[in-house]
Amino acid sequence: VQLQASGGGLVQAGGSLRLSCKASGRTLDNYGMGWFRQAPGREREFVALISRYIGSTYYSDSVKGRFTISRDNAQNTVFLQMNSLKPEDTAVYYCAAGQFPSIAIGPNSYNYWGQGTQVTVSS
Repeated sequence: VQLQASGGGLVQAGGSLRLSCKASGRTLDNYGMGWFRQAPGREREFVALISRYIGSTYYSDSVKGRFTISRDNAQNTVFLQMNSLKPEDTAVYYCAAGQFPSIAIGPNSYNYWGQGTQVTVSS
């Protein structure tokens, strides 16, 4: 599976962005999909996931209520809608795919990674 993330950019605090993760090589409906982020000097952290088949979602506490993950299997694409952005959301955002049973917040549960897209939120 090859993953291509896009949609990052510079936005003011309170604004919105929508990230996309387009897959090629295989269909995504057999994979759980996750978004992670990494800020300078910090470890990569889990943001959100959507499970395969059922499409259950799970979010980190820091983004719950502001971010929404969704998938369009026909387009082989996963989205991350980010609203009410804060400066602390600034990071490189990565999408990832894995065949975990339901919930997996550790990076090691994901086998395929996109190249990352930069999100910068100004105060």
